[in-house]
Amino acid sequence: MAHRIEPADHLGTSTAPGSWPVHRSAERPWRSSRRGSREDRMTTSVRVSLPPRIARVRWVPGDATVALLDRAAAALRALDVHHGSRLAPLGSVIGRTEAAASSRIEDESASLDDCARALVGIRANPTATVVVRAAGAIEGLVAAADTGVITEAALLEAHRLLMRDDPVDGRYAGRYRSVQNWIGGGDTPRLATYVPPPPELVAPLMTDLFAFLHRTDLHPIAQAAIGHAQFESIHPFTDGNGRIGRALISAVLRRRGVTTTVTAPIATALAADRGRYFRHLERYRDGVVDALVADVAIAIGTVCDEATVTALLLDEHAADRAAGPCADGLHAVVGRALSDDPVLTETRLQELVPAGAADAVAADLVRTGVLRPVTERQRDRAWVAPAVVDELEAFEQRVQAAVTGRSNPVRAVA
Repeated sequence: MAHRIEPADHLGTSTAPGSWPVHRSAERPWRSSRRGSREDRMTTSVRVSLPPRIARVRWVPGDATVALLDRAAAALRALDVHHGSRLAPLGSVIGRTEAAASSRIEDESASLDDCARALVGIRANPTATVVVRAAGAIEGLVAAADTGVITEAALLEAHRLLMRDDPVDGRYAGRYRSVQNWIGGGDTPRLATYVPPPPELVAPLMTDLFAFLHRTDLHPIAQAAIGHAQFESIHPFTDGNGRIGRALISAVLRRRGVTTTVTAPIATALAADRGRYFRHLERYRDGVVDALVADVAIAIGTVCDEATVTALLLDEHAADRAAGPCADGLHAVVGRALSDDPVLTETRLQELVPAGAADAVAADLVRTGVLRPVTERQRDRAWVAPAVVDELEAFEQRVQAAVTGRSNPVRAVA
């Protein structure tokens, strides 16, 4: 059944049936720097995108899409209800998993070992520090949505947390851009794949987006998907747009009550087929939203299936620890803490056990395989629980296999 667009009221955006309002464009003056080719330096204008106002545009899906959206929302609610108590304590590490996947979409990668090192100040992998900051930004933005609104202040604070230590864009952390940006093309936007709206339009477009995000007449997953695509079109920051924009999906789902405790790592599924994800964002600018909404719904269903498996396996790992090396005493205290976060820093260890016993307990748990050291120094050490790390990596691999199998059925059969 075809989808159709209807204006919400006489002030709404009116579009032809079966389409979403397309992005327009305009030519704007451009002053080139001395960098780049002669053609770059000779460029005196740039064609910028002008995203539509969407606060009052209605999207009415067909029956098949409604059924898909409802199944995905039901899966997410079930994960939240049945496994929230298990997964919620792991919120920070799931946030790191989500942030790592979101960073991979931006061609950056970091393992949980790298993140553990970053937590104790080791910056061997610069991306790990970004992932740790991104996890905090995601958690903060989603938690703020518990109030029932997604505020500009919460969004800007999430961006501040993400970018505050960035050596290039740190000075722009927590505020909308005041300069023209672009995606691809090198030192100038002459060959850019996309040029977002000029900076003077960012604030009014974001005001319109917040109005869209606070509606209740759209299906929550459709609202999250479309709102994310609109955010990426506006590209309101000098950097960090992708990670903040993907966190916005989870924030919308929390605001609408689809989740109450769990932040589903949706970016893990999107990262599994980056080309497909980017094509959806490009087609959104041409007024096509159906496939984007459907893919986000399928991504949610996929991660919910695999997160359910992960929750059950993590319960088994916790039971094995409790019945074995962490059966009693101080070892049991550390074992229970690993159920909340498989990354153990020396500071956290000393909070759990008396200082005089910390080294012995850590050594015992390393010897029995409960912990694995990820640092080699004598102070400010860090360990991870390898069983949990392995399961989180297996979760990402299962999601990857599910997504690539769906998008390439010939390969899946082979």
